[in-house]
Amino acid sequence: MPINTKSLIKSGLIAGVVVIISGSTMVPVVGDQMNTVLKNHLCPPLSPLGMVFFLVLSLVFGFSAVTIYAFTKSLFKTKLQAALTVALAFWFLHYLPANTSLVAYGFMPWGLSLIGSLWGLIEILLATLVGYWLYKDK
Repeated sequence: MPINTKSLIKSGLIAGVVVIISGSTMVPVVGDQMNTVLKNHLCPPLSPLGMVFFLVLSLVFGFSAVTIYAFTKSLFKTKLQAALTVALAFWFLHYLPANTSLVAYGFMPWGLSLIGSLWGLIEILLATLVGYWLYKDK
């Protein structure tokens, strides 16, 4: 089945906004822990340009997850199964390695990495489910 480009762009960008909102809501939960980690490693706090980078990356993550869903949904018994599988695979391939590598290098405490990993799992599940709900075939 052909991809509905207009629907893909709309649903993908909205999924990216879900990732942005999720990331913003995590900040009060972890408090100043990330700034403490950065300070302990003699790094400056996140700059405005760094914030823009993560904002764009969040949009890319949401859009990418919905794009993968749109291309693979016909391979699964249900579209919901496709969305959940894509979200789990996306988390396993993108979120988990990034968080665990920071722990392996000794940069990030495991507790903060665990919070980020679990938060990321919920975040990408929600974003992909929003894309699943909004994306419409031609």
